Amino acid sequence: MTYQLEVILVLASVGAACAVPGVFLVLRRVALVADAISHVLLFGIVLAYFVTRDLGSPWLFFGATASGVLTVALVELLRRSDRVAEDAAIGLVFPALFAIGTLLASLFLRSTHLDVDSVLLGFAEFSPTDRLEWFDYLPRAVVVLLALFVVEVGLVVLFFKELKLATFDAALASTFGFAPMLLHYGLMTMTSLTAVAAFDAVGPVVVVALLVVPAATAYLLTDRLSTMIALSVGFGVLGGVLGTLLALALNTNIAGTVASVVGVQFGVVFLIAPRQGLIAQAFRSWRHRREFPERMLAIHLHQHEGTPAEAEESRLAGLHRHLHWLPAEVLRVVRRAARHGLVEQRGECVVVTAAGRDLARESLGV
Repeated sequence: MTYQLEVILVLASVGAACAVPGVFLVLRRVALVADAISHVLLFGIVLAYFVTRDLGSPWLFFGATASGVLTVALVELLRRSDRVAEDAAIGLVFPALFAIGTLLASLFLRSTHLDVDSVLLGFAEFSPTDRLEWFDYLPRAVVVLLALFVVEVGLVVLFFKELKLATFDAALASTFGFAPMLLHYGLMTMTSLTAVAAFDAVGPVVVVALLVVPAATAYLLTDRLSTMIALSVGFGVLGGVLGTLLALALNTNIAGTVASVVGVQFGVVFLIAPRQGLIAQAFRSWRHRREFPERMLAIHLHQHEGTPAEAEESRLAGLHRHLHWLPAEVLRVVRRAARHGLVEQRGECVVVTAAGRDLARESLGV
């Protein structure tokens, strides 16, 4: 297997593994937690190193994971105090822990190599060089992240109903005995494990991008949780593959390129999404502006239908006074409404049809 293909596999694995917990982060509106967790890992790594004094110890992995869970716990503690909003709590906790980790590393690990660019940006280019001793056919990151992805999918399938209910209505989930806080911390623990594994391979920039952006992109396309998860995984894998290919072709940093590609994915979907895209919203707004005068005309005619004032109120020459429109605008609206079967012209008067009457009643809520 070539080096380039191995790098692509690493980023595709990161995209798949990050996409699953990312869906729930986006739906729960705690996407900033992804950024927080990816930055506080250094704090856990440094503390674990103080205990083990071994940069190759697996306890560093668990220390980093624990720091992510600690971040979530501290944020929850501040939020439950009712004195700090959740976004502010995240902004308070993760800079503090990240700063403490950086300070401890600079004070007590002066003789240990700690590359700032690697910590802040990551070097996915070197991920294929790290392999498991007992399985060196694939890079370590691919094996670990694909295993995490399988576990994530299994847990989502196993607890799908509970996760869905706790995500959209935590109070109802608590009423049914689903322990939403336990599910919350379980989800955040899985997010921390995924972030640590991905951080070790590609750095925090890609971790944050692939935890949040594919899920946010999928959210623009569907309201079904299962479909959103599938789309998020697809966008994550596609972004990892395309971003890596582009970075290798342009000889640029892979982390930054992958993050840019998933951002472009979001931007394209944000424009063209069938229901929530900007183009679709602009079209609906334009259509509403065009249909609103026809609706108002139907309501006006329906309200005066069968009354002594009907003849005067429905006379084409006088509609502009009753509706406070320009005469030319009245003619345009009447023609469009007639084409749509809402009104018909009878001599000098405009009469509402059955379809127009139904539209007027629907608009009036009767």
